[in-house]
Amino acid sequence: MRHRVAGRKFGLPSDQRRALLKGLVRSLFAYDKIITTETRAKDVKPIAEKLITTAKKNDINARRQVRRYVDANVSAFAINSENGKLTANPDYVPARLFNVIAPRYKNRPGGYTRIVKLGARRGDGAPMVLLELVEGEDIAPIAAESAPVIKTQRGLFKKKR
Repeated sequence: MRHRVAGRKFGLPSDQRRALLKGLVRSLFAYDKIITTETRAKDVKPIAEKLITTAKKNDINARRQVRRYVDANVSAFAINSENGKLTANPDYVPARLFNVIAPRYKNRPGGYTRIVKLGARRGDGAPMVLLELVEGEDIAPIAAESAPVIKTQRGLFKKKR
C-alpha cells in the first residue's frame, strides 16, 4: 500500500525520475511554458513553485539552493560570437529565474504556475496539459475600450448575450 507516500514513480528508477523532473523544471523556467502529460505536470508544479519562492529571497543561500536543483551543464558565461567578449549566457536558467521570473512575482504569495488541459495524445491517449507560469506584474493589462465587443448567439434557442 502507498499510504502517505508522495510523488509518482513513472515506471523509472529514482535517478532517471529525478533527471526527468529536473529537465522539465529547467524547461519551464527557460520557456515559461511546456506541454507534457498531466501526471508529470502535477509532479513538476510544486517543485517549480518552491524554487520560485526560494528565488524571491534573492540571497546567496537561495542562489545556492536553486543552483543545486536547476543548474545544468550550461555555463553562466559565454563568448559572444559578434565581438569575442565574455558575456552572460542567455540560456543559463538560474540567472533567468533570479533576474526575470522571481521579480515578476515579488508581491504574489504563491500560485505561480497553471495547468491547462489540452486533451488526449494521439498515440497512446495520455492526457496532455500545458504547464505555464502565470502572468506577473510586468505584463500590462489590455484596455477594455480597445477590444471590440462581439455579440454572439449561443445555446439551443439562440439567446443573445
